[in-house]
Amino acid sequence: MKYVRASVTLGLVALTAIATPFAKADDSSGVYVGGNIGQSRARIDEDRITNALTGAGFTTTGFEDDNHDLGFKLFGGYQFNKYLAVEGGYFDLGKFDFTSTGVPTGTLSGNIKVRGVNLDVVGILPITEKFSAFGRVGANYAKTEDSFVGGGSLTALNPNPTKRDTNYKFGLGLQYAFNDALAMRAEAERYRINDAVGNDGDIDLISVGLVYRFGGKTPPPAVARAEEPAPEPVAKAKVAEPVPAPAPVPVVVPPPAPRFQKYTLSVTELFAFDRAELRKSQPKLDEIANVLMNDSTIDDVLIVGYTDRIGPDKYNQKLSERRAVAVKKYLVGKGVKSERLMTKGKGKASPIAGCKGMKNNALITCLAPNRRVEIEQITAKRRVK
Repeated sequence: MKYVRASVTLGLVALTAIATPFAKADDSSGVYVGGNIGQSRARIDEDRITNALTGAGFTTTGFEDDNHDLGFKLFGGYQFNKYLAVEGGYFDLGKFDFTSTGVPTGTLSGNIKVRGVNLDVVGILPITEKFSAFGRVGANYAKTEDSFVGGGSLTALNPNPTKRDTNYKFGLGLQYAFNDALAMRAEAERYRINDAVGNDGDIDLISVGLVYRFGGKTPPPAVARAEEPAPEPVAKAKVAEPVPAPAPVPVVVPPPAPRFQKYTLSVTELFAFDRAELRKSQPKLDEIANVLMNDSTIDDVLIVGYTDRIGPDKYNQKLSERRAVAVKKYLVGKGVKSERLMTKGKGKASPIAGCKGMKNNALITCLAPNRRVEIEQITAKRRVK
């Protein structure tokens, strides 16, 4: 029995080739585990088996094979950054069978089972915020167990050969992240194996599965409160010296005149890490919407999004624009007219924190003040008690 390369149509490859590669700006390192299940496929080398039987004086009159089965794998890995990971696991490619009949009257049946462990290097290509493509190359250590049964005029000389061998493997796939902790994969892999009777061949596994990343649901850091200018002192009226008559007229202190206020909101207060979809609860945006709804004279409100300096400039610019638009949509949903609001993204411009000499999570934490949304030209009326 010999396993040779089977044809696999990979629509995944075409999608990866035409997609625009946008890199994620946030850190992606961490440990993950997962599992895949799908269809394994091989091709029984009918010509080789028939020729071998012919050499032994047996004429083949019929040949049947089953070259598909259910395969699965369990894996764990460590992702160093958004482009590179290492992954190892256990795989079971299932069982494949054949039966040959002929004259003199007799049959030869055989099957092969393949299972083992693997270690791969995985290269990752981010496509959008949620989609990524990946490719893998590595080694597999597989145990192949054969079973041959002869009937009639045929006898299997070695009915149960077994082989353990190390060979290469590779594959391609796509991944979709539901959130920071859970993702779904679809991939196609090719395993090179030794069939225990002196031949090397390929078995393909096309599968889907889930990936769970530890630490993916980290709570957001403390929210920076919006900056508010100190209230202006109210001038106290001078009280006139008491005179017998007439009685003094009480002095009414007018409230301070309306003034412009600038709101600066932390991105972590508004969005999840490296996302542009607003969280459900937004009390600060509700307060801003209330101010705008109560004073229709406030126009030309500018909403500006910023990111930190991590990641490509083009990606950060687009992310800052999407976040500003998301804030505008929220305010419009609260009843504010769209024409009163303008949006702008400034990417990594105008940083507040520098954070030199830091790496990874410490750098991300230090640069948090730079990831913000500013809302300007809003008139807020406040009274000083």
